Amino acid sequence: MYFESYRPARLLLLLLLMLGSVAPPVGQTKPNHLAGERSSYLTRAMNQPVNWYPWGKDAFGRAEDLNVPILLDVGAVWCPWCGLMERDTYTNVDTADYINQHFVAVKVDFDASPKLVAQLEQAQAVLNLPAGLPLISFITPDGRLYFGAGYLPAEHKNGRPSFHEAADEALARFANRSKVEEQSLQLELEK
Repeated sequence: MYFESYRPARLLLLLLLMLGSVAPPVGQTKPNHLAGERSSYLTRAMNQPVNWYPWGKDAFGRAEDLNVPILLDVGAVWCPWCGLMERDTYTNVDTADYINQHFVAVKVDFDASPKLVAQLEQAQAVLNLPAGLPLISFITPDGRLYFGAGYLPAEHKNGRPSFHEAADEALARFANRSKVEEQSLQLELEK
């Protein structure tokens, strides 16, 4: 009996060696600012290479310090397009580096923040921007929503802009502050 000759300690050692040889998931890094959040949607993004923040004054303060816009992603665990965007866009290391360099990234759980989501959906509708999930919004450090989108694929396809194309457009608009003032809506921010 071949298997009977293994002692429990040898089996444990073999199991530990096998587990140690498994590579970590692509894009997994140290936890971002979502560590400690309770939402399933937020915690599943905790080890993405995007330096996500939860919605709040820390994110807006960081954006103000860096003078960069906020990239806001609203989604839900039950949303297939949200999951697809996370897999194709937010776990891509090059895309994450681009986001981390040019934006303060904020993630919001649709189900956990109904009041905020309603405000964002209304602002996007007034500005004639797409709504739905995922809801992608670009916001100034002082809380003005000025650009947004729905699902953005990793690559341009079927007439839909890629994530990178939309983010480039958001940065170009952000650079023209007088136009942002004219074509944006101030969100209610908790101080």
